[in-house]
Amino acid sequence: MSKTGAIQCKELTTETWHDFEKLFGERGACGGCWCMSWRLLSKDFEKGKGESNKKTMKGLVKKGRNIGIIAYLDTEPIGWCSVAPREDFIRLEKSRVLKPIDDKPVWSVSCLFIAKGYRKMGVSAKLLKEAVKFAKKNGAKIVEGYPTYPYSDNIPAAFAWTGIPSSFVKAGFTEAARRSKTRPIMRYNLK
Repeated sequence: MSKTGAIQCKELTTETWHDFEKLFGERGACGGCWCMSWRLLSKDFEKGKGESNKKTMKGLVKKGRNIGIIAYLDTEPIGWCSVAPREDFIRLEKSRVLKPIDDKPVWSVSCLFIAKGYRKMGVSAKLLKEAVKFAKKNGAKIVEGYPTYPYSDNIPAAFAWTGIPSSFVKAGFTEAARRSKTRPIMRYNLK
């Protein structure tokens, strides 16, 4: 498969659900997550790992909820960005480190997943730029992300699922707050 060409992004809908399944594979991207980690309370997420989380995500998609976007190279799904109103992410509301900066409504980027053969190729930054467009189209004024500073150049993928700051900077985000050494809150203010 060619790794050159323009990357296109599409919203996760019932029409693109099979591409999401293909990208996430049997393991649901990572350990049966199906991008439900921040959308459920910890105990519910753990109980639902695997098929239950997949079924819950599919239910949200069927309801027409804003969930995120899929990146494609030609027709191959190669990346995922979860972006939705912050209030959709229950676990964000319970975080001391990632608690709201102010009372302004924001959309949150909670997850980035890039297929193994396409990592370290700028796909995350492209997805973030498209996530901002998607959020704007749906009424957002601020898009926020919660990347993790890597402790080495070879950060394991399982620890990079919220993205790394350099990808956010490339996409035009700036640091808005930091309550932890390794977890800045990055923002993109829309005009």
